[in-house]
Amino acid sequence: MKQFSLFCKSFCTDLKRVVRLASSIRQFNTEGLPFYVSVPNADLPLFREHLSGLGVEIVADETIIAASPRIKITELQKMSGGLTQQIIKSEFWRLGISTAYLCLDSDALFIRPFGVADFMAPGEIPYTVIDEGHESLEDAIRHKKPRVVKAYVKEADLLQNLFERTSRRYSFGPFPLIWHRAVWESLDTNYLRPLGISIADAIAQAPIESRWYGEALLAYKAVPLMPCQPLFKVYHYAWQYDQDLRRSMGTEQLKTLYSGVIYQSAWERGMDWPREGGDFSSRFGRRLRRILGRI
Repeated sequence: MKQFSLFCKSFCTDLKRVVRLASSIRQFNTEGLPFYVSVPNADLPLFREHLSGLGVEIVADETIIAASPRIKITELQKMSGGLTQQIIKSEFWRLGISTAYLCLDSDALFIRPFGVADFMAPGEIPYTVIDEGHESLEDAIRHKKPRVVKAYVKEADLLQNLFERTSRRYSFGPFPLIWHRAVWESLDTNYLRPLGISIADAIAQAPIESRWYGEALLAYKAVPLMPCQPLFKVYHYAWQYDQDLRRSMGTEQLKTLYSGVIYQSAWERGMDWPREGGDFSSRFGRRLRRILGRI
């Protein structure tokens, strides 16, 4: 089993984004860390064609689910794509490929050279992205977006109540995140199996996979907690990106702090495969909202 790998769960809509991500990994992956992409079985030919030559190992979602006890394909077929994506990301460890992995989303890209030391402390201890989310919450308050604060509190309280933890509300994101198989295994052993449920049942109950991992780490201490700040600069909203542009905060400045950057796919719809969806009026409306910084 390898010490570390990179993993991305994707769909055909995000093909162009995954190609961009894979290209950035090929450019900056100084230690040759293996990169795995998981897609539905039906999308395997498409991804193999477009990722050829980029050093990507492609696996079927169905292979990951087959390695996961207590989960049935028929159950997942009844769930939304957003939920099944979380489940597959959370179960990649069961393939036994690596002890830990960087779980990436399709809209990520690296902007500087990276290696294991960016993600693992000495002694093979994974860094854990954890803070109280004050920076993003401040931005939301400043831009009069109270729903962002309410959503944060609601999500945190839901998982903390399930684990009977009453201390501060922590954020275990944003993606990408470093996940260790021992933490997922401890969740399965100490929480899921005693209740007779699977990770699919858990995520259906509380659809925030990063919080399931984080709360399990705090509860069962399968690995030491080695905290770190977000690994990538994440632009949740177009106005955040516009704000950085006005401040001359570009890639050269960001790479002193971050390994990569994420531009939310909701306002990068031009990269949808095979083309941006919707009729002319909906595409025009999205572009106008992007220009106004409202996405």
